[in-house]
Amino acid sequence: MQLDKILHVEDDESIRVIVEMALVDIAGFNLVSCDGGNDAISQITHYTPELILLDAMMPGMDGLQTLHELRKKPQCQHTPVVFMTARIQESEKQEYLDAGAIAVIEKPFDAMTLGDELQALYQAHFRAADIIDSE
Repeated sequence: MQLDKILHVEDDESIRVIVEMALVDIAGFNLVSCDGGNDAISQITHYTPELILLDAMMPGMDGLQTLHELRKKPQCQHTPVVFMTARIQESEKQEYLDAGAIAVIEKPFDAMTLGDELQALYQAHFRAADIIDSE
């Protein structure tokens, strides 16, 4: 299963630019970037991503709140989510996984390998789902 459409939610413009270069220019994905949770929720009305890359720490609506709101949208109820955060304590990481994330990526990340990493996480997520469904 090939990943193509990603929704990226990040309040820091410099990180949005780096992620766009990593995922569009280097990896060739179709990307919609949002500067916060409210922007992401409005984008979902006309863009259905295959994966959501979500900043954990944002002003206003943080990553967990954004995920909660996105999950209310029918087209995002089962979309895999990967959190990105600079604060990667084990308890926080577990909180993101418990909320439904398939992975947590630590900032700073490697822009040259981010696309491959997301593709691998996406494929592993669906392989795991197939195994569960076949049991």
